[in-house]
Amino acid sequence: MTLYCGIDLHSNNCVISIINENDRVCFEKRLPNDIHHILDVLQRFKQDLYACVVESTYNWYWLVDKLVEQGFNVKLAHTTAIPQYSGLKHCNDQSDARHLAHLLRLGILPEGYIYPAEQRGLRDLLRRRLLFVRQRTLYLLSLQSLIARQAGLQMSANQIKSLKGEQIDSLFDPPIRLGAQLTFLALEWQTKAIKLIERDVYKQMGHSVLYDLINSIPGVGKVLASTIVLETGSIERFPGPGNYASYARCVSADRISNGKTKGHGNAKSGNKYLSWAFMEAAHFGAIWSPGIKRYYLKKQQKRHVMVAKKAVANKLARACYFMLKREEPFDEKRAFS
Repeated sequence: MTLYCGIDLHSNNCVISIINENDRVCFEKRLPNDIHHILDVLQRFKQDLYACVVESTYNWYWLVDKLVEQGFNVKLAHTTAIPQYSGLKHCNDQSDARHLAHLLRLGILPEGYIYPAEQRGLRDLLRRRLLFVRQRTLYLLSLQSLIARQAGLQMSANQIKSLKGEQIDSLFDPPIRLGAQLTFLALEWQTKAIKLIERDVYKQMGHSVLYDLINSIPGVGKVLASTIVLETGSIERFPGPGNYASYARCVSADRISNGKTKGHGNAKSGNKYLSWAFMEAAHFGAIWSPGIKRYYLKKQQKRHVMVAKKAVANKLARACYFMLKREEPFDEKRAFS
């Protein structure tokens, strides 16, 4: 008899529920997040196990990778798209794990994409760069406001980046000087970390044909090209350009009935890093490309500036879909005609 396994994953433990074709529970237990304990249980049912469903939590990497490595058929549940049975009076971790297995048995499990482990590290490293960039901006703004309060000077971001340690010391008196020095040191460290990440990512991305294709878009540089390629993964997982643009959050999330807006859908469904990359590409593309600029200005005359940029981002996302699918360079006329 075929068995189906659902795993409700938490930070320090998981609940495993295995059911048969008649929805009868064959095994159900809470286990610590120890791969040896989990494998000991699953190996007993491996011969009859159709697949294991793992909840798509923030910490699923280690479990999914180990199960795949051991030859299990693993499905990643798309958590936000899973329908819940509203008739339940009481829910707990056991019922959640059982529900995942039940959806798998019925063949209606909303699945998430399991990004290949060998490429995931580079993608996550580039995400770490974005975190450091945001933190560096916080330190820069903090130092900028500190200089304005204590020294009465208005300094631009580039001027602050060019400062030396001795110049920071001359601007402040104790005890505020120590705070300024530490902020400046943190700013310098963030800059060094960003450069190290960029050097490592560009070294590995330089051999990618897809990276060169995306880099041909006006206004798209090394960071944006690397982000788009790595966050997209396999373009074959998207049925069409509209699906890809939706994944990049470049489509409208309005709900309209009889010409009237009745609310908004899940605008945050999709990849926030791709959304950022295409909005940046739209901004710089409207500067460096005459064709993109004409399209942007035409949209801006009718709608809000951010709506116009989102329209450009949508066009670029659709163009990227065909570029990655067909391995063709960017064609401005086809994308913005």
